[in-house]
Amino acid sequence: MVLGKVRSLRVAFDCEPGQAPVFSGGDVVAGRVLLEAAGELRLRSLVLQARGHAKVHWTESRNAGSNTAYTQNYSDEVDFFSHRDAIIEPDTETAVENREEATTVLQAGKHEFAFSFQLPQGPLATSFEGKYGFVRYWVKVELHRPWTLVQKAKSEFTVIEQVDINTPDLLSPAGGTKEKTLCCWLCTSGPISLSAKIQRKGYCPGESVPINAEIENCSSRLVVPKAALYQTQTFCAKGKQKVVRQLVSNLRGDSVSPGMAEAWNSKLLKIPPISPSILECALIRVTYELLIYVDIPGALQLSLSLPLVIGTVPLHAFGSRTSSISSQCSLDLQWLRLALPDSPEEPPLYADVVSEEQRQRSLPPSRPRDEFEGALARPVYAYVQEFRYQPPPLYSELDPHPSETSERIPSH
Repeated sequence: MVLGKVRSLRVAFDCEPGQAPVFSGGDVVAGRVLLEAAGELRLRSLVLQARGHAKVHWTESRNAGSNTAYTQNYSDEVDFFSHRDAIIEPDTETAVENREEATTVLQAGKHEFAFSFQLPQGPLATSFEGKYGFVRYWVKVELHRPWTLVQKAKSEFTVIEQVDINTPDLLSPAGGTKEKTLCCWLCTSGPISLSAKIQRKGYCPGESVPINAEIENCSSRLVVPKAALYQTQTFCAKGKQKVVRQLVSNLRGDSVSPGMAEAWNSKLLKIPPISPSILECALIRVTYELLIYVDIPGALQLSLSLPLVIGTVPLHAFGSRTSSISSQCSLDLQWLRLALPDSPEEPPLYADVVSEEQRQRSLPPSRPRDEFEGALARPVYAYVQEFRYQPPPLYSELDPHPSETSERIPSH
């Protein structure tokens, strides 16, 4: 659509074709303002603004007495960063000299204006859209012209705050045990017990959570074990909270008959593409929990809730073994410090340990030369045992095998 002499005005980010602009705290956001003019264009300024903010809003109905009701509004907003840059500024000095309004003239055609700015290093909330609030980041450009309404173009980008699951707390396992006894009037049946455990508390979208659980049904009813992943969105404003809880993923186990038991050995619950946990925003929090429960007909379910953190940095290789390896190394080093004395004693003389008779008996019998032919083709470890227990040769100041050259040298 042609807006007067402006054929098009838009903001484009510098990213690969087909990819969405995604950034993290500390990254440089770069792009171009694309302007196409149908004719000569006179403008006052071209201003770029960038902003990241969170906003929440909801209403609640209140009663003030008989036949009286009103609506209470709850809203709040917080900024993460704000940036402003004048891409085109008019030449005010020339305008004053010529006694005319300060403007800049652009010729007809396409124009590109590059921009860049850096996101704050501090924690930024991940982009999010919820029922009662959002976290958004955008770049907006405003074109100011004489005697014309301001023309605007706006483009949003995504920020993902890094949540590393390779921390000791998120790598530690979680679990618990619950038990429930069913009562019907004066009759009491046996208990239903549930024990469950997961390997760690931190996972990333696309992973599966291995669940280990044991369900024992000593009641008289048929029960069904189940598991579900829930997302909880908490919106805060003016000291009030609005909570939204929704199901993300679930699974169902086999029915457990009365007097029977069921075991889950790493039963997998798939995590779909979902928003990572938002834990550092004052207005919006996004948390997750894994609910393992037993569905009991005619009674409240027996449930066990385990908190989960959905991160963005996946599990490193051997990440789950870090703590065990470090503790083992520490134990080995302690043992080494105990085994080695601070000041080692002087070793005994060889002649005091091995006699000449023992040395002669330990010498291997001489073998023909052809037995050693092709010795290089044999592995080295084949000879380790042969020479492992051989004593060293006797020490002597005289060379037992003098060379011919040394025999011809007269002594002084």
